[in-house]
Amino acid sequence: MIRIVLALLAGAGAAFAHPPFGVLIGLLGYPLLMILSERSDTTRGAFWMGWLAGFAYFFVGCWWVAEAFFVNPEQAWMAPFAASLLPAGLGLFWGGACALYRRFAPIGAVRVLLFAALFCAFEWLRGHVLTGFPWNPAGATWRAGGGMSQFAAVVGVYGLSLVTVGAVAALAPLIGPGSRRGRLISAGLGVGVLLAVGLFGAVRLAQAQLTFTDTVVRLVQADVKQETKWSPDAYRSIVDRYLALTAQPPAEPGGRVPNVVVWPEGALPASANDVFASADAQALAAAVRPGQTLMIGLARGEPDLMAPEGARYYNSLFALQSEGAAGLRVSAVYDKHRLVPFGEYLPLGSLMTSLGLRSLVHMPSDFSAGPRPSPIAVPGAPPAQVLICYESLYPGFTPGAAGRPAWIVNASNDAWFGATSGPRQHLNLASYRAIETGLPIARATPTGVSAMIDPWGRIVDGQRLEPGVMGVIDAPLPHPTGVTPYGRFGDWPFLIALLGGCVLSLWPSMVRSRVRASSSVI
Repeated sequence: MIRIVLALLAGAGAAFAHPPFGVLIGLLGYPLLMILSERSDTTRGAFWMGWLAGFAYFFVGCWWVAEAFFVNPEQAWMAPFAASLLPAGLGLFWGGACALYRRFAPIGAVRVLLFAALFCAFEWLRGHVLTGFPWNPAGATWRAGGGMSQFAAVVGVYGLSLVTVGAVAALAPLIGPGSRRGRLISAGLGVGVLLAVGLFGAVRLAQAQLTFTDTVVRLVQADVKQETKWSPDAYRSIVDRYLALTAQPPAEPGGRVPNVVVWPEGALPASANDVFASADAQALAAAVRPGQTLMIGLARGEPDLMAPEGARYYNSLFALQSEGAAGLRVSAVYDKHRLVPFGEYLPLGSLMTSLGLRSLVHMPSDFSAGPRPSPIAVPGAPPAQVLICYESLYPGFTPGAAGRPAWIVNASNDAWFGATSGPRQHLNLASYRAIETGLPIARATPTGVSAMIDPWGRIVDGQRLEPGVMGVIDAPLPHPTGVTPYGRFGDWPFLIALLGGCVLSLWPSMVRSRVRASSSVI
């Protein structure tokens, strides 16, 4: 029973170390999990230690998914299942890592390398298997924009996870057998690594020179609650609210008129097909000034006789320009590539439909995935990479070297999750894409948090709208930094480090096994 409680505490502690909680002592959950795994009698026991810790970690980190089911009262009964089944499934990755570690754990402080490598390898898998769910990797424990987060510019958030888990796990040998000198060296190296990473980040931030382009971006936050968005009487007031915020003059007297106006994902409770074919297209054109670009997130349908319903549906972001009496001209369209399971598509759709699950989740049809993200041309602004909501969790979607854009547009809809920790955690995770690529991010959501984020992952002074606030941000677009090491090499250094950690930790035991085998032959 004590081991079960300790495993749950290890996972919950590591989760509470993440923003917005920031209880960094919770990082000790990783060395605790390492100790629980290696002291399990069997690999199965180690698996359950890892699974329990993972369940607690993802329950604390992802409980807010249940909030989405209260938007529709008919789905409220599913909230407890969503809050428990998601962490139960994600906990399997932690269980697998701990079981494999218990199977191969070497003797001595060198085992820290194996634990960190295996744990982070399974975290990488969590972000990729079945399209992945890379929510709250260990590296994102550090608040984006702070000194510790800056190492993501070199190795990405997965590389920072390896450094973080390895450094704190180096404290685990303090409790256990072995020479006192070796155990102290292990702990000292772990503390030294954290200090080095912090020093690197402090120097990088001290040398940061934030400068701005001539482009001004307006981020529109209309404070539209998801539970009221689709009521029959809401459409007109929502359209009017967005139009008024778009057309309002600059906040500061004599301020520059924005070059680009960004609305969030799914801004209006209607499809682009309906909006562009209605009188609202003229109203949109009237709100957009000459030479100004409106970037608006809307669903759209496209005829396709090969599709089950004769059409395909996309979650899209449009770049629009006004042509006066002629209405709006579509300059560019980005279709969301990485869709949300059970929210935008039903995994194993034919099977799930036959089992009746499609009716349970109230999904009459799936969205289709667009092509892999690539930058789009934005009239009146530099080329941009669009990341719609969920896509901002994924490293590597934005070209970091060849074909690199000048900024990232993150149109999101966090209104599903109300006043929970989810929207603030999403902001922190999205900000890591700025650090990794050295690109600023313009982030627009219906209810917050909307913000202009600089290339170091920091929110530009005053350029933030909290949840529940209606308003606009008129922000000059920051210049990007130079190409970052992560932008150039991606996850390759991280993957090589994983392999190196496994080899270095297992090599001594492999050599001893060979020696014993040779002795028995003689």
